[in-house]
Amino acid sequence: MKNYIAHLNKAFENRLRLGIMSVLITNDWVEFNTLKELLDATDGNLASHITALEKTGYLEVRKAFIGKKPNTSFRITKEGKKAFKEHIDGLEQLIKKSM
Repeated sequence: MKNYIAHLNKAFENRLRLGIMSVLITNDWVEFNTLKELLDATDGNLASHITALEKTGYLEVRKAFIGKKPNTSFRITKEGKKAFKEHIDGLEQLIKKSM
């Protein structure tokens, strides 16, 4: 029997990271505050998971100023899209095999 759980990516085991990637895969650039509101996360918690995903190369960070206010936004990278799609495909296969 094939080991479908082996296709799951540890980077997406956390619900917040899964949420971040789900939002980013369907949008171009997403601002920090938008992610925070959508995912009902604290600043620190969201920042730590974004940092972890950035270290894997799965998302890109853009820092800019709007007027005098700093603005940070994120988008998924090509590597991130590929890894996330493989993770979702692995979940789907696991679900199909368990039915």
